[in-house]
Amino acid sequence: MTLVNSFFTWIMKKRMHQIELFMKYPHEVQEEWLHNLVDTAKNTEWGKKYGYADIKSSDEFKNRVPIQTYDTLKPYIERMLAGEQAVLWPSEIKWFAKSSGTTNDRSKFIPVSEESLEECHYKGGKDLLSIYCNNRPESKIFTGKCLVLGGSSKVNQLNTDASYGDLSAVLIKNLPIWAEFYRTPDQSITLLENFEEKIEKMAQATLDVNVTNISGVPTWNVVLAKRILELSGKSHLLEVWPNLELYFHGAVNFTPYRE
Repeated sequence: MTLVNSFFTWIMKKRMHQIELFMKYPHEVQEEWLHNLVDTAKNTEWGKKYGYADIKSSDEFKNRVPIQTYDTLKPYIERMLAGEQAVLWPSEIKWFAKSSGTTNDRSKFIPVSEESLEECHYKGGKDLLSIYCNNRPESKIFTGKCLVLGGSSKVNQLNTDASYGDLSAVLIKNLPIWAEFYRTPDQSITLLENFEEKIEKMAQATLDVNVTNISGVPTWNVVLAKRILELSGKSHLLEVWPNLELYFHGAVNFTPYRE
């Protein structure tokens, strides 16, 4: 595992040159990405409506495309939920992230494309690891497993070809094979819909695993951590997992959960 760890940390650190370029030329990178996105979507219904084929700059985009809310996009998303394609994005949309938020609906459904998974979510995770491995060259993070506490995933009854769940569940369901190898526990537990059952089974399944990093929302992970300490009789997580060195989090301010 030491050789594997060295190889993966080397791979991650190679990304740092690109990250540094993004930091040095942020406006140029953003302009390039806008051009790529607009060009990719120019033949969709949405792209044709706003003349994406003729947009050459961010200023043209701002002048031509009105600011949108979920409510203005909802009719398009409902059609996508029913199975229509090439509405907002050209590639096939099979996944939707279900989220609550500041809209008139109790729930909203965010279309998740393969490009979004690869170029946004997964690349973002790789970049976090790259920065960490660059800053901590002595890291042994790849000698063990990443404990991932995700949400629930279920089939969307409006369209048997489409699925929805919490964004974390959508990410877990679509992880590449190499990432799945480093994750714990297996999907049958991670994606359980009943939260109390999931916490109990996760705690039981990971007590004896070499966990080197944890990923997930702090509010959920605090509950899991407390149950693991109860089962193990330990006073803190480093007594359970002595090689634990990193926690990835998001969604809420971490400060209240730090202790």
